[in-house]
Amino acid sequence: MRPEVIELEKLGPLPSDESVLTNPNGEALVNKYGDLILAIKPPVTDAEARVLVSILGPGDCFEVEWTLIHLIETAPNWPLLDCLVNSDNEWIALLKQRLKNAGRLQE
Repeated sequence: MRPEVIELEKLGPLPSDESVLTNPNGEALVNKYGDLILAIKPPVTDAEARVLVSILGPGDCFEVEWTLIHLIETAPNWPLLDCLVNSDNEWIALLKQRLKNAGRLQE
C-alpha cells in the first residue's frame, strides 16, 4: 500500500466544511488531505480503495471527496460490495447510485 494511503488512513475521515472553518488549523488540514490525495496516481489497488472509502467524511470537505470518488472507482475489481454497506454516508450512497446509473449494481 502506498505511503499516502497509509497516511490518509491514519488521519481518518475527512472533516466537514463546518469543522474546518471553526478549526484554526483547518486550512492546513484540508491542504494535507488534498496533497496526499493528489499524490496518488490511479489506478488504486482494491486494498487502497477500501481505505479511501473509509475516509469519506460527512460533507464535501471543500470538494476533496470528489477526487477520492474518482480514485476509488479506478480499483481493478470495483465495485467492492463490502465498501458499499454504509448507506448512511452520503458519499457511499453516491458511489452506489453511480454504479446503478451505469447498470453495474442491482438492488
